[in-house]
Amino acid sequence: MVGLQTELLFEATLTLGEVHEVGATPNGIRRIRNLKGGTFSGPKLRGEVLPGGADWLLLRPDGARSLDVRVTLRTDDGHLIYLSSRGIFHIAPETFQRIANGEPVDPSEYYFRTTPLFETAAEKYDWLNRLVAVSIGRFTETAVIQAVYAVL
Repeated sequence: MVGLQTELLFEATLTLGEVHEVGATPNGIRRIRNLKGGTFSGPKLRGEVLPGGADWLLLRPDGARSLDVRVTLRTDDGHLIYLSSRGIFHIAPETFQRIANGEPVDPSEYYFRTTPLFETAAEKYDWLNRLVAVSIGRFTETAVIQAVYAVL
């Protein structure tokens, strides 16, 4: 068996919006973080992240955050791509506070990984419908930056 190989699809910057605190549920503390939009750019596709996406985040009892992100991408040639992504964000509370305070924090100080899935009707981007992808995220006080890789 051969080890995994990846290829960069794009890097996306998602601008963070307001947070809705649902509160303590049986599964953990639920927060919904709206996304204002953003941009994405890579070797095979580029465009904008449309406003209206969100992350249905769950702060679990073990301190990790389960991520459930859904956004719509519009390519620079006008095609729409639905992206849904699940993952884990784990960070020490004091490190998270540093980010919230606007301090630079190296991504090696936390774990932020997701598994994006794509849906599109665009023939040009149909190959995305049959692709497994992974992403590595970086958090700032105003945005999430994700490098998204195709698993070959």
